[in-house]
Amino acid sequence: MKMHCNLGEKGYDILLERGCLDKLSKVMDTTRRYFIISDDGVPTELIMKVRNQLQDANMVILKQGEASKSMENYEHCLKMMLQKKFTRRDCVLAIGGGVVGDLAGFVAATYMRGVDFINIPTTTLSQIDSSIGGKVAIDMMGIKNCVGAFWQPQLVLIDPNVLTTLPTRHFYNGLVEALKAGLIQDKILFELFERDDYLDHLDEILERSLEVKRKVVEEDEKEMGLRKILNFGHTVGHGIESALHFEGYYHGECVGLGMIAILDNQEIQDRTRKILIKMGCPTHAKVKSEEVGKYIASDKKSKGELITVIRVPRIGEAILEDIPIQDVEKIAKEVCE
Repeated sequence: MKMHCNLGEKGYDILLERGCLDKLSKVMDTTRRYFIISDDGVPTELIMKVRNQLQDANMVILKQGEASKSMENYEHCLKMMLQKKFTRRDCVLAIGGGVVGDLAGFVAATYMRGVDFINIPTTTLSQIDSSIGGKVAIDMMGIKNCVGAFWQPQLVLIDPNVLTTLPTRHFYNGLVEALKAGLIQDKILFELFERDDYLDHLDEILERSLEVKRKVVEEDEKEMGLRKILNFGHTVGHGIESALHFEGYYHGECVGLGMIAILDNQEIQDRTRKILIKMGCPTHAKVKSEEVGKYIASDKKSKGELITVIRVPRIGEAILEDIPIQDVEKIAKEVCE
């Protein structure tokens, strides 16, 4: 299926179709020049499948992991594009998960004041969430996504067939973002996860998750209001990631921990915890809440002594609430030591 993210001149298509990467010439311009950014976690066969359908492309393959969203790699990509004489008419193409998409998008946003960007997400997390919406960034000084921009892709190609290459833990890690989408905006999506056969409905889970994010982004592209609900679970989650220096837990797993921590409706918290356990995700982190609190104080959502958190009073409904930053550390104790 094809959906359109309606952002006026910055609008773009999102194609969700099994096998779409086998016929690129039918869904994108394969004659233009591309700078491919990927990492060594993406199967070489998949990267070359894409590369071999393009007439002119250069590639950089980075090391897998959050550490690749660095100033060093960002600069390396820009230097390569300059050395290979890429122009403003050319395009950056991401093949990978959220880390690759974030870095590649930021490269595209800033090279020669902005070039086209196409995203081919290859993980559940990136197919469900991070590949659309235009948030692109790198990390600095241990703070996640603190240097970045809003830069919308020209096209997003989502082929669920590639998910069969993922390790089991990576697969479920990404599904946490779909569970989040259900909690904040789609009760039916949340209830799908409570079914024993929920994996038989993977394409529906992907589609419903993308629809949640598309509608929110269309209404609030720059995160001035409504879009903040997409950060549900991320305040504590990012704090855990940073406190552990991005080691030990994956991003989706940390978001799941953050959701449990912030949920104050006991029934919803218990149902969410049960789903996370079914997916093999942690419900407690081996990290001190005090350490998590230090990084939460640097969160982009903080406003002086206050920070915006997202509450879910009912499944499918989210509200914003400003609370003292020190209270978030207390909330983190729900899932931390």
